[in-house]
This record gives sequence, structure tokens and C-alpha cells, in this order.
Amino acid sequence: MAAEERSADGCHYRQPRIEDGKAIWTIVVDSGKLDVNSVYCYIMLCEYFSDTCVVAESDSRIAGFVTAYFPPGKPQTLFVWQIAVAEPYRGQGIAEGLLGALLSSPSGKRAQYIETTISPGNQASLRLFDKLAVKLAAPSVSAGGFSAALFPAGVHEDENLIRIGPIKERGTKL
Repeated sequence: MAAEERSADGCHYRQPRIEDGKAIWTIVVDSGKLDVNSVYCYIMLCEYFSDTCVVAESDSRIAGFVTAYFPPGKPQTLFVWQIAVAEPYRGQGIAEGLLGALLSSPSGKRAQYIETTISPGNQASLRLFDKLAVKLAAPSVSAGGFSAALFPAGVHEDENLIRIGPIKERGTKL
């Protein structure tokens, strides 16, 4: 990731550190929309996948995060697993800033495709990734994903796979 600078939204974007795992977990819990994994999972992401994850920091607090990785066998595809912004910081463009920082990082620059899964009811994420596709001048296709039938009964909606790419334009700001 480039030198840590404060952006127009007042945040500074950086790779996560192991001690950020607890704050990331809290944002997930407070979101009320994302699947909550163990704190251990987020600590591991910060430790072992920090090159494909980003946190937004404001006033020495984690304001948001994005977690991503390159799936085995897909070296040009960056899978965005979770992205969230803490409630007091929503509506300030931080989610877009997180994706921009991720894609401008050394690891993110390798990506020719972005994939994610989004439940049909998560309109905010659908709009975010539609906007990303436009900014990247890349087609966006929705197909397959994870059926609700894969989860215990009544626990989860379908998770539709969104694939953006190939990426034609890059920029640090969405």
C-alpha cells in the first residue's frame, strides 16, 4: 500500500494489524447484516491476509474494513469477502475508499477480476459493487453463488456471485 495519507473523507487507509481483529469483529457484529465469524478468524485475517485487506482509520479508531483474498487456482481474481463501515462513519464514502485502497495496493494491482457474493436483500452492497464496476470500466455479471439451501433452514438468503472484470480502469478513488 502507498504511504499512509489522510484522504478527503478524513480517514487514512492501511493494512490491518493483528490488534485490529477485535475492532473488525465489533464492526461486523454491529452491522447487523454480515455473517459474524469468530474474533480469532478476524485476527488471522489481519495476520495472514493483511496484504489483501484494508482498514480505514479515523481519530485513532477503525472506521471500516475490507477483507479479501486470492482464491486458490484464481491468481487474477480478488475475492472480496466482507466490507463494512462502523455506524458513525457511514455515508462518507469510506466503503468506496476501502475498495480504492485495496485495488491500489500492490496485491490489489494484480487483480484483473473482482468477485464477491451478495445477498439480494443487501442493497447497499449491490450499489457499492455496481458503482465499482462503472469506475473500473468493467462488466459486472451475477451468476451462481451459494444457494440458501446450503445453509441451515431459514438461516441465510442466497449469496449471488458478482464478478467484475476484466478491469480496464484503475484509480485510488472510486
